[in-house]
Amino acid sequence: MTETTDSRESCTTFRVVGWASIMLGIAALGLYVGHELRSRYKFSQRTPYDIFGHAGDSFPAADYGVGI
Repeated sequence: MTETTDSRESCTTFRVVGWASIMLGIAALGLYVGHELRSRYKFSQRTPYDIFGHAGDSFPAADYGVGI
């Protein structure tokens, strides 16, 4: 039994597409894990000045920045 060139090409094509999808999945997982680790690190490194940065303001600045 011999394989035709069409079946060899389709096998090669499926193999390339499979490896590419695996690599994209690994890259996406790495980006997600990196983002989570960075956000957790930045959250744990906050100072009291980050939490109470606008405590002495005379007016609530968040209310005046919204709207059209």
